[in-house]
Parts: sequence; structure tokens; C-alpha cells
Amino acid sequence: MSIVNPGPKYPPSKGEVWPKPQNEITELTYYTFDPSNFKVKVTNNTCDILTSAIERYSYIVESRKPLRDQRPVSVTERRQHAREAQTLVLGVLQELQVQLTEPCEKYPYLEMDEKYRLNVSAVSVLTSASVWGILRGLETFAQKFYISHDMNELRINTSVVVDFPAYAHRGLLLDTGRHYISVPNILLTLDAMTINKMNVFHWHIVDDQSFPYQSEKFPDLSLYGAYHSSMVYTKDDIARIVEYARLRGIRVLPEFDVPGHTRSWGNAYPNILTACYRGNEVVGLGPMNPIRNITYKMIRDLFHEVQAWFPDKYMHIGGDEVEMLCWRSNPEIREYMQENGLKVEELHALFMQNTIPLLADGSKIVVWQEVFDEDVPLTNDTLVQVWKSGWIDELVKVLEAGHRVLFSSAWYLDHLQNEWPSLYMVDPRRIVRDATGSDTLPAGVIGGEACMWGEMVDDRNVISRVWPRASAVAERLWSAPTVGQRRRYSSASLPHSEVYRRMEEHVCRMNRRGISAQPASGPGYCLV
Repeated sequence: MSIVNPGPKYPPSKGEVWPKPQNEITELTYYTFDPSNFKVKVTNNTCDILTSAIERYSYIVESRKPLRDQRPVSVTERRQHAREAQTLVLGVLQELQVQLTEPCEKYPYLEMDEKYRLNVSAVSVLTSASVWGILRGLETFAQKFYISHDMNELRINTSVVVDFPAYAHRGLLLDTGRHYISVPNILLTLDAMTINKMNVFHWHIVDDQSFPYQSEKFPDLSLYGAYHSSMVYTKDDIARIVEYARLRGIRVLPEFDVPGHTRSWGNAYPNILTACYRGNEVVGLGPMNPIRNITYKMIRDLFHEVQAWFPDKYMHIGGDEVEMLCWRSNPEIREYMQENGLKVEELHALFMQNTIPLLADGSKIVVWQEVFDEDVPLTNDTLVQVWKSGWIDELVKVLEAGHRVLFSSAWYLDHLQNEWPSLYMVDPRRIVRDATGSDTLPAGVIGGEACMWGEMVDDRNVISRVWPRASAVAERLWSAPTVGQRRRYSSASLPHSEVYRRMEEHVCRMNRRGISAQPASGPGYCLV
């Protein structure tokens, strides 16, 4: 027999922050909010990023309106009201002072300072040495407001928050090659990332199926490779996305995957791809041709253009899932391998070695794990993204080789059976420590990414497929205990009910702010 009680499965928390701050003391005293008697005051450095953020967050807070309930009050609700009445009102919130103690930086970057301190009282104070920390603190301040049970007023509890991320790279991969995702939905994705304190938009922009990047140097790539002339990203589109992300402290990491996942390039430039043979018959085009100079010239010219449009020092150049059987089937490539004493796997390594120097001076790269596995010489600042099964051994191998790691294996959102509680339980640093007994090796995992590959998502469902599942990854990457601390939850158990309740509040928060996040954990409701 199953007994079901009325009401939400997990009643949402009130004024709880997602991702959970590192250190937070919240009192049973509160202030009410009246927008006509509240102001934000910048007391030190300022810049366009800060000005823009204050305008955004002022609107978010001021737009929250208590929605009176016309139903009779139930016995359960009366009990809730009675508990809430035990908290003591201290007055009306008067001011938020924003103290940025150092000059603004222009663009976000890997390992930027995101630490902040927030003291909520009648005159609240938000302090950080970095504009990026101020952005994260403003998000926390906005999340701490809640509507009283009787729906009469907007409140914020007295509290002190000292907060910083556990991992420097907290990313979301979005694939726009399998299905085109419109610019408005990309901007909405950036809004959702902001709410979740994620700081890297990994834009897997092209793939085998389509080439939506509209190049100025090679316009035929999108002319012949995009699904439709309306499904392209222009230079202006990219500038708009990069600027929108910059104002929210989010890096845009472009990925142009080579030598595989490049079939759409061949619609305009078939000579840079490898002809695949079955016997003596050509049956199609496969990966880039690794022995033709024209291949590398085009890569160099295109990559230089891409890097001029995307300001981040890092660029993702892929290197995964190369169809080596196609290379092996090609008579020209077989002859080259025989003359140079190469195996087909070594040809992959040769391609990547030839490609890496083609990037602009001062560039840094991200690669999928296959590039490391093929023994390609990589600099220590190369980031290796681990995504395949058997990932514990792979993590340890990459870290012991002296490279830094981005982790994604357990956070594939296109695996729809991966619901948020299972995503939430994976802490890669903890797993490395448990596997090796080392307290220093896990530090090489500098972050990770939730990955939404585009086979089964398009403009109609991408937002609800990503959120709130990516929120679980966001909290793990922000709030994970550092090595040496006791883990908050056992890896063998589901999150505590406190996490489910905060997730319910967070889903409603995202919906209220225009993010169509799907329900998190069963029956419930949102007042948006």
C-alpha cells in the first residue's frame, strides 16, 4: 500500500541559494523589501560590467510580487505560518553597498577570482576584489529573497555569506551542429548559466551534419554546409553572444573539432577530406586528409579568423572519434604510411602535432582525451577533456602525466536516463583521491562540463532538457568540498531532502526568470 499525502512531494525551500555557498550563516531574523525605499550604492570601483549587472538584478528583485492566495488556509499551512512567525522582523531593507576593491577586468578567464563576501542587514554590503566575484554575489543576494507564507511581503533573512567556487572551470557544452539552436535560445542558456554560477559556455558550433558558422574567409563553408541560409551564426551574432556572456562573467569557448566530425566542411571543400574506399570503389568522404598541405592551410586560416572573433585564449580543437578505417582504406594514405613507417594511430598523432602550431600566437588548447591517448606531445597548459567510459583510470593517467583535466564522462545530458540526483553525486576530485590516496593529484582536475549533444534536442526542447539537470553539475562544481574535507554526501546515496527542497525552489526561480526548466522531482507547483 502506498500512502500519498497532498501537496508537493518536496516543499520548496525559501530563500536558499543554489549552488550552495561554501560558508553561510543565516539568522531567524529578517528584513522586508520595499523597492521604493531601497537603493544600490557602488562605493568603490565600477565599470560597464558592474553597471549592467546592477540594472539586471535590480529588475529581478523589484519584479517579485507577492501573489495572494484566495483559498481558505489549511491546518498544515497554519502550522507553517506559525513556525515562520517565530522569526523576528528587524525592519525594512534600506541599501546594498557594492564594494569592488580592485579595478574591473574586461574579459573573464580561466582561474579568475570569483570570491565574494555578502553581509545582509538593513544596510547590506557585498565585497569582492574582482568584478567576477561581485557578479556571483549579486546572484546570491537576489536568490535570498523569498515571499512569506501568508503571501503578504517579500523578505530576506539576516545572513553572512563567504563564498568561492571549488572548481575554476564550470561549463556547459551546447552542440549546434546536429540541430541549429537560435541566438535567442543561446542567450537564454547564458542567462540560465548565470543563475547557476557556471562560467564557461563550450560552443560545439559545427559537426558532420551542418556548418552553421558563417566565415568571412571561407563563406562557402556555411553556404553549402549549413542546413539552411537562415540557420547560420554571423560575425555579428557571435559578437552579440560573446558580449552577452562577458557581461555575465561567462567565457565562450569555441570548438572546431578536427580531424573527425568534419563531413560538413566537405560540401564546399571535398579535397580537404579523405576519400573512403571499399575495395577499389569510393564510398564516401571521411575525416580530414592528414597528408595534404591544403588541409592545414585551410585550418590555419579559419582558426585565425575564429580566434579573432572569440577573445578567450583557449580554443577547443577536438580530436575525438576519428574514423581511422577510412584512412586505412585510402590508397594514397596507405602509401604514405608505408613510406614513413607509420601506423594509422600514429597518423592521428601526426595530424594533431601538425595542427596545434597553426593556432594564433599565445593560444592555449583544449582537446578530447583521444589526443592524449595517442601520445601527442601536449604542453602542460593544455586541458584534456575526459569523456569516455573507464574514466577513473583515464583521470589518473592524465593527471599523473602532468596535465590538467576537464571532466565530463558522468555528465552527459543527452543520456536522458541521467536524472539530476545521479549527476549530483559525482565529485571527480573526490573520486581521484579515493582511487589514488593522493591529496595533491586531484587538484589537477580544474573543472568539468555538462554536455548537451544535439541529436535529440532542438530549439523547442533544449532549455527544458538541459535545466535543471545541469544545475546539479553546477552545484557539484561550485560547492564540492575541497580535498581533505568530509564530503557532504556519500557517493553511494542520494542527496538529502534538503537538496531536493532547494532544487524545487531553484526550478521555480529559473522559471520565474524566463528559463523553462522542467520539474525536478515529482508533483509540485511554481508561482511564477
